[in-house]
Amino acid sequence: MLSDWLFTSAVGVYTLAALLSAVEYVLGRYSGATLGPRFGRMGVAATVFGAALHLISLVLRGFAAGRAPWGNMYEYMSAVGLVAVCAWLYVLRRHPVRRVAVFVLMPIALLLFLAGNYLYTEVAPLQPSLRSYWIVIHVAAAIMASGVFVVSGVASALHLASERKALVPASPARPRLPEPEFLDRLAYRSGVFGFLTITFAIVTGAIWAESAWGRYWGWDPKETAAFVTWVCYAAYLHARATSGWRARRAAWLNIAGLVIVLFNLFFVNLVVAGLHSYAGVN
Repeated sequence: MLSDWLFTSAVGVYTLAALLSAVEYVLGRYSGATLGPRFGRMGVAATVFGAALHLISLVLRGFAAGRAPWGNMYEYMSAVGLVAVCAWLYVLRRHPVRRVAVFVLMPIALLLFLAGNYLYTEVAPLQPSLRSYWIVIHVAAAIMASGVFVVSGVASALHLASERKALVPASPARPRLPEPEFLDRLAYRSGVFGFLTITFAIVTGAIWAESAWGRYWGWDPKETAAFVTWVCYAAYLHARATSGWRARRAAWLNIAGLVIVLFNLFFVNLVVAGLHSYAGVN
């Protein structure tokens, strides 16, 4: 019960942080506005507080279940959201991009809201086929990759918006989006990390599949979706390094990769039946 309460509180705090960031973003267009940074700092503080509540919620869920706290869709989505928030806080610590936090926090808050209201399940033991140490290694890597891909995909979307804005004649208002070049680098670097992590997740998943089902790969719907995701991000990284594809076209590939990740999270897990049907949703 305490874990559930903390999760709900964390989602509310994330939403508050997104609204505070939205205020800073709106006020940032006015050169004489002085309240914007104050709201932005409050938004960062709220994000940190929400991440702390979220982390404690996940840890308590693990203690209540007596296992790793990602054995069903609700727990998995909660962990993905926490990784995405922590990845964003890491970016904020290294780069002055606070004014666009609303575009990262609001999608995360929405995903967590859906997880808490439509995917929630009571604490229960793992299914027999999941009772392996590989769930800590393989699923944790998949969670980390998915969370980082959220930040990378949003950065590419902001890159496209910033690049389009750069074509508009200058105005006395201060720019509200970071430079396209910076957003492109942020999307690429986070994309590299996510690609390496999902590669590790696929390899460890194949090893686990051989141990559990007697084969490394069987084109199960989940395996197929993971492979398509891997190919899409491999194409993005290759396009990013190819002359003529470095900016707009590569960004669209990165956004397509995020769409595939979300498709994998929701449609493949909840609609398509397969050996990986462990959503735990009634």
